[in-house]
Amino acid sequence: MSALRYVYAICRPFPAALSVELTGVGGVPPRLLRHGDLIAVVGSVPERDFDPEPLRRRLEDVHWLEETARAHQGVLDALTAVTSPLPLRLATVLRDDSGVRVMIDERREDFLRTLDRLDGRVEWDVRVYADTAPEHADAFTRRLHHTLSECAEENRLLTPTTPAPSREASPGEEGHRVLDAAYLVPRADSGAFVERVNSEGEQQPGMRVELTGPWAAYSFTGSTGLTGFAGLTGFTGLTSCTG
Repeated sequence: MSALRYVYAICRPFPAALSVELTGVGGVPPRLLRHGDLIAVVGSVPERDFDPEPLRRRLEDVHWLEETARAHQGVLDALTAVTSPLPLRLATVLRDDSGVRVMIDERREDFLRTLDRLDGRVEWDVRVYADTAPEHADAFTRRLHHTLSECAEENRLLTPTTPAPSREASPGEEGHRVLDAAYLVPRADSGAFVERVNSEGEQQPGMRVELTGPWAAYSFTGSTGLTGFAGLTGFTGLTSCTG
């Protein structure tokens, strides 16, 4: 059975080595495919699961989808610890290494511009849940979002239609969700950002503030058209990706 190329992310060259114990989708360790001044982080996956028709069926299997998303995220987490990757959507699959190189050539300028924006930065996600009716939480969420936005270089309010990162959902979502936002923060400022979130959350009874991260900056790479889970849109004849 031939193997396809599963692409996790695009990066600039980085000196740190990934753990030899790191595995990705299908239990296969990721490898670095260098092309010019960029690196694609790739793994090998079988055609029986990732050709377009089998993949359509697989995406209806909740357990398979969760396992694949967890493995995908594990590779992105490892990359985020050593560099600032540009994460690609779940199930971005190309025919072979040549297809990956073609994708890099086609998207080089987009990739380079986005990597410049993300360099040295990580994403922190903040959700707020209210025990009372959502309208009573408006003042707090507006103030919190304004405060956190001042601590971040970019921010984004997330909605149900926003492409979601391939991360597992929050383990509990009791109460009304009144804020779901992402913040792009310099890695060096992350400690201060976390302290600010914790401080603000402690001051408001009846609210639960949930902070997750640091993540690869999924919510701030939309200009490439290649991020967030979007089913089969990673395929273009198994030769390149389109937005």
